[in-house]
Amino acid sequence: MRTPWQVTRSAWYAMFMREAVARTMADRMAWFWMLAEPIAMVLIMIAVRTIAMGKGKIVPGAEFVPWLVVGLFGFTLFRENMMRALGAVSANNSLFAYRQIKPVDTVLVRCYLEGMLKSFIFLVFIFGGILLEIDMLPADPLMALFAWFSLWMLGAGLGLTFSVLSSLIAEVERVVKITTTPLLLISGVIFPLNFIPQNLLPYVLVNPIVHGIEVLRSAFFPAYRLLPGVDLLYLWFWALAFITTGLLLHIRFEARVKVK
Repeated sequence: MRTPWQVTRSAWYAMFMREAVARTMADRMAWFWMLAEPIAMVLIMIAVRTIAMGKGKIVPGAEFVPWLVVGLFGFTLFRENMMRALGAVSANNSLFAYRQIKPVDTVLVRCYLEGMLKSFIFLVFIFGGILLEIDMLPADPLMALFAWFSLWMLGAGLGLTFSVLSSLIAEVERVVKITTTPLLLISGVIFPLNFIPQNLLPYVLVNPIVHGIEVLRSAFFPAYRLLPGVDLLYLWFWALAFITTGLLLHIRFEARVKVK
Protein backbone atom coordinates (compact mmCIF):
# COMPACT_ATOMS: atom_id res chain seq x y z
CA MET A 1 0.00 0.00 0.00
CA ARG A 2 1.32 3.41 -0.97
CA THR A 3 1.94 6.14 1.56
CA PRO A 4 0.13 9.54 1.28
CA TRP A 5 3.39 11.12 0.11
CA GLN A 6 3.77 8.56 -2.69
CA VAL A 7 0.19 9.21 -3.81
CA THR A 8 0.75 12.98 -3.78
CA ARG A 9 4.03 12.67 -5.66
CA SER A 10 2.39 10.51 -8.34
CA ALA A 11 -0.45 13.01 -8.70
CA TRP A 12 2.00 15.92 -8.98
CA TYR A 13 4.04 14.07 -11.61
CA ALA A 14 0.94 13.28 -13.70
CA MET A 15 -0.26 16.89 -13.49
CA PHE A 16 3.20 18.20 -14.30
CA MET A 17 3.41 16.09 -17.46
CA ARG A 18 -0.09 17.16 -18.45
CA GLU A 19 0.72 20.84 -17.94
CA ALA A 20 4.11 20.53 -19.66
CA VAL A 21 2.62 18.92 -22.76
CA ALA A 22 -0.18 21.49 -22.91
CA ARG A 23 2.28 24.37 -22.44
CA THR A 24 4.96 23.25 -24.91
CA MET A 25 3.32 20.92 -27.42
CA ALA A 26 -0.27 22.10 -27.90
CA ASP A 27 0.92 24.79 -30.33
CA ARG A 28 3.63 24.15 -32.93
CA MET A 29 4.92 27.68 -32.33
CA ALA A 30 4.95 27.40 -28.53
CA TRP A 31 8.73 27.21 -28.16
CA PHE A 32 9.21 29.95 -30.74
CA TRP A 33 6.99 32.36 -28.82
CA MET A 34 8.68 31.50 -25.53
CA LEU A 35 11.93 32.81 -27.02
CA ALA A 36 10.50 35.49 -29.32
CA GLU A 37 8.46 37.21 -26.61
CA PRO A 38 11.41 38.11 -24.33
CA ILE A 39 13.54 39.09 -27.35
CA ALA A 40 10.79 41.44 -28.54
CA MET A 41 10.39 42.82 -25.02
CA VAL A 42 14.13 43.53 -24.73
CA LEU A 43 14.14 45.32 -28.10
CA ILE A 44 11.14 47.41 -27.12
CA MET A 45 12.70 48.34 -23.77
CA ILE A 46 15.97 49.32 -25.47
CA ALA A 47 14.00 51.54 -27.85
CA VAL A 48 12.08 53.13 -24.96
CA ARG A 49 15.28 53.78 -23.02
CA THR A 50 17.04 55.23 -26.09
CA ILE A 51 14.15 57.58 -26.82
CA ALA A 52 13.80 58.64 -23.18
CA MET A 53 17.46 58.99 -22.18
CA GLY A 54 19.57 58.87 -25.32
CA LYS A 55 22.40 56.47 -26.05
CA GLY A 56 24.72 57.38 -23.18
CA LYS A 57 25.63 54.83 -20.55
CA ILE A 58 23.19 55.25 -17.68
CA VAL A 59 23.79 52.16 -15.51
CA PRO A 60 26.80 52.49 -13.17
CA GLY A 61 28.83 49.28 -13.17
CA ALA A 62 26.94 47.36 -15.89
CA GLU A 63 26.24 47.41 -19.61
CA PHE A 64 22.66 48.36 -20.32
CA VAL A 65 21.56 45.36 -22.44
CA PRO A 66 22.72 42.60 -20.03
CA TRP A 67 21.44 44.69 -17.12
CA LEU A 68 18.04 44.96 -18.79
CA VAL A 69 17.89 41.25 -19.71
CA VAL A 70 18.65 40.13 -16.13
CA GLY A 71 16.07 42.49 -14.63
CA LEU A 72 13.44 41.66 -17.22
CA PHE A 73 13.80 37.91 -16.70
CA GLY A 74 13.73 38.32 -12.93
CA PHE A 75 10.50 40.30 -13.13
CA THR A 76 8.98 37.93 -15.72
CA LEU A 77 9.71 34.96 -13.45
CA PHE A 78 7.79 36.67 -10.65
CA ARG A 79 4.94 37.87 -12.86
CA GLU A 80 4.32 34.63 -14.75
CA ASN A 81 4.24 32.56 -11.56
CA MET A 82 1.65 34.95 -10.14
CA MET A 83 -0.44 35.28 -13.33
CA ARG A 84 -0.51 31.67 -14.49
CA ALA A 85 -1.52 30.49 -11.02
CA LEU A 86 -4.74 32.52 -11.39
CA GLY A 87 -6.11 30.14 -14.01
CA ALA A 88 -4.68 26.91 -12.60
CA VAL A 89 -7.77 25.91 -10.61
CA SER A 90 -10.35 26.58 -13.34
CA ALA A 91 -8.20 24.96 -16.04
CA ASN A 92 -7.95 21.73 -14.05
CA ASN A 93 -11.46 21.67 -12.61
CA SER A 94 -12.21 18.26 -14.11
CA LEU A 95 -9.35 16.69 -12.16
CA PHE A 96 -11.06 17.35 -8.83
CA ALA A 97 -13.22 14.30 -9.46
CA TYR A 98 -10.19 12.38 -8.19
CA ARG A 99 -10.07 12.79 -4.43
CA GLN A 100 -6.25 12.63 -4.44
CA ILE A 101 -6.07 15.96 -6.26
CA LYS A 102 -6.69 19.23 -4.44
CA PRO A 103 -6.93 22.75 -5.93
CA VAL A 104 -3.65 23.72 -4.28
CA ASP A 105 -1.89 20.91 -6.17
CA THR A 106 -2.75 22.48 -9.52
CA VAL A 107 -1.30 25.83 -8.43
CA LEU A 108 1.90 24.33 -7.03
CA VAL A 109 2.50 22.24 -10.15
CA ARG A 110 1.85 25.17 -12.49
CA CYS A 111 4.21 27.45 -10.53
CA TYR A 112 6.90 24.76 -10.60
CA LEU A 113 6.53 24.27 -14.35
CA GLU A 114 6.56 28.02 -15.01
CA GLY A 115 9.70 28.46 -12.95
CA MET A 116 11.46 25.63 -14.76
CA LEU A 117 10.53 27.01 -18.19
CA LYS A 118 11.65 30.54 -17.30
CA SER A 119 14.92 29.18 -15.88
CA PHE A 120 15.59 27.23 -19.08
CA ILE A 121 14.86 30.22 -21.32
CA PHE A 122 17.05 32.44 -19.15
CA LEU A 123 19.91 29.95 -19.55
CA VAL A 124 19.37 30.03 -23.32
CA PHE A 125 19.71 33.82 -23.23
CA ILE A 126 22.87 33.59 -21.12
CA PHE A 127 24.50 31.16 -23.55
CA GLY A 128 23.29 33.25 -26.46
CA GLY A 129 24.91 36.29 -24.89
CA ILE A 130 28.18 34.40 -24.52
CA LEU A 131 28.09 33.46 -28.22
CA LEU A 132 27.51 37.13 -29.09
CA GLU A 133 30.40 38.11 -26.80
CA ILE A 134 28.10 39.82 -24.31
CA ASP A 135 29.10 39.32 -20.69
CA MET A 136 26.09 37.47 -19.27
CA LEU A 137 27.78 35.09 -16.83
CA PRO A 138 27.02 35.82 -13.16
CA ALA A 139 30.00 36.93 -11.06
CA ASP A 140 28.42 35.23 -8.02
CA PRO A 141 26.47 32.18 -9.29
CA LEU A 142 25.23 31.07 -5.86
CA MET A 143 23.80 34.48 -5.01
CA ALA A 144 22.27 34.71 -8.48
CA LEU A 145 20.56 31.35 -7.94
CA PHE A 146 19.30 32.40 -4.51
CA ALA A 147 17.93 35.71 -5.80
CA TRP A 148 16.30 33.91 -8.75
CA PHE A 149 14.73 31.38 -6.38
CA SER A 150 13.56 34.19 -4.09
CA LEU A 151 11.67 35.92 -6.92
CA TRP A 152 10.25 32.53 -7.91
CA MET A 153 8.90 31.98 -4.38
CA LEU A 154 7.48 35.51 -4.16
CA GLY A 155 5.52 34.96 -7.38
CA ALA A 156 4.38 31.52 -6.22
CA GLY A 157 3.21 32.94 -2.90
CA LEU A 158 1.13 35.62 -4.61
CA GLY A 159 -0.13 33.00 -7.05
CA LEU A 160 -1.30 30.76 -4.20
CA THR A 161 -3.11 33.66 -2.55
CA PHE A 162 -4.72 35.16 -5.64
CA SER A 163 -5.72 31.77 -7.06
CA VAL A 164 -8.17 31.45 -4.17
CA LEU A 165 -9.25 35.10 -4.04
CA SER A 166 -9.90 35.19 -7.80
CA SER A 167 -12.08 32.07 -7.48
CA LEU A 168 -14.12 33.74 -4.74
CA ILE A 169 -14.16 37.27 -6.22
CA ALA A 170 -14.01 37.47 -10.03
CA GLU A 171 -12.79 41.09 -10.03
CA VAL A 172 -9.54 40.13 -8.27
CA GLU A 173 -8.09 38.66 -11.47
CA ARG A 174 -8.76 41.86 -13.40
CA VAL A 175 -7.15 43.99 -10.71
CA VAL A 176 -4.06 41.76 -10.62
CA LYS A 177 -3.70 41.96 -14.42
CA ILE A 178 -3.99 45.75 -14.33
CA THR A 179 -1.24 46.07 -11.70
CA THR A 180 1.42 44.17 -13.66
CA THR A 181 2.39 47.11 -15.89
CA PRO A 182 2.77 49.61 -13.02
CA LEU A 183 4.81 47.01 -11.14
CA LEU A 184 7.12 46.69 -14.16
CA LEU A 185 7.77 50.41 -14.05
CA ILE A 186 8.26 50.85 -10.30
CA SER A 187 10.44 47.75 -9.87
CA GLY A 188 13.43 49.23 -11.71
CA VAL A 189 13.23 46.83 -14.64
CA ILE A 190 13.61 49.47 -17.37
CA PHE A 191 15.28 52.42 -15.66
CA PRO A 192 17.88 52.31 -12.86
CA LEU A 193 16.58 53.28 -9.45
CA ASN A 194 19.95 54.74 -8.39
CA PHE A 195 18.92 58.12 -9.74
CA ILE A 196 15.78 58.37 -7.60
CA PRO A 197 16.00 61.15 -4.97
CA GLN A 198 17.00 59.87 -1.53
CA ASN A 199 13.74 61.02 0.05
CA LEU A 200 11.78 58.71 -2.30
CA LEU A 201 13.91 55.58 -1.76
CA PRO A 202 12.00 54.36 1.34
CA TYR A 203 8.80 54.27 -0.73
CA VAL A 204 10.51 52.42 -3.59
CA LEU A 205 11.96 49.84 -1.21
CA VAL A 206 8.50 48.93 0.09
CA ASN A 207 8.17 46.92 -3.13
CA PRO A 208 9.77 43.49 -2.43
CA ILE A 209 10.35 42.85 -6.15
CA VAL A 210 12.96 45.63 -6.15
CA HIS A 211 15.03 43.75 -3.56
CA GLY A 212 15.07 40.55 -5.60
CA ILE A 213 15.90 42.21 -8.92
CA GLU A 214 18.63 44.42 -7.43
CA VAL A 215 20.36 41.49 -5.70
CA LEU A 216 20.06 39.41 -8.88
CA ARG A 217 21.76 42.16 -10.88
CA SER A 218 24.50 42.66 -8.31
CA ALA A 219 25.22 38.91 -8.49
CA PHE A 220 25.72 39.21 -12.26
CA PHE A 221 27.64 42.49 -12.33
CA PRO A 222 30.19 42.87 -9.50
CA ALA A 223 30.73 46.59 -10.21
CA TYR A 224 27.01 47.33 -10.13
CA ARG A 225 26.07 49.84 -7.45
CA LEU A 226 23.43 48.15 -5.31
CA LEU A 227 20.54 50.33 -4.20
CA PRO A 228 21.01 51.31 -0.51
CA GLY A 229 18.66 49.44 1.81
CA VAL A 230 18.19 46.38 -0.41
CA ASP A 231 17.79 43.17 1.62
CA LEU A 232 16.62 39.76 0.40
CA LEU A 233 15.41 38.96 3.90
CA TYR A 234 12.71 41.60 3.42
CA LEU A 235 11.61 39.87 0.20
CA TRP A 236 11.42 36.55 2.05
CA PHE A 237 9.18 38.05 4.73
CA TRP A 238 6.69 38.89 1.98
CA ALA A 239 7.17 35.56 0.18
CA LEU A 240 6.63 33.44 3.30
CA ALA A 241 3.67 35.59 4.37
CA PHE A 242 1.95 35.11 0.99
CA ILE A 243 2.79 31.39 0.82
CA THR A 244 1.34 30.86 4.31
CA THR A 245 -1.73 32.97 3.53
CA GLY A 246 -2.28 31.15 0.24
CA LEU A 247 -2.04 27.71 1.81
CA LEU A 248 -4.41 28.69 4.62
CA LEU A 249 -6.91 30.11 2.12
CA HIS A 250 -6.75 26.89 0.09
CA ILE A 251 -7.48 24.85 3.21
CA ARG A 252 -10.30 27.13 4.34
CA PHE A 253 -12.06 27.55 0.97
CA GLU A 254 -11.21 24.28 -0.76
CA ALA A 255 -14.83 23.23 -1.24
CA ARG A 256 -15.89 26.62 -2.65
CA VAL A 257 -12.89 26.77 -4.98
CA LYS A 258 -13.71 23.33 -6.37
CA VAL A 259 -17.25 24.41 -7.19
CA LYS A 260 -15.95 27.40 -9.16
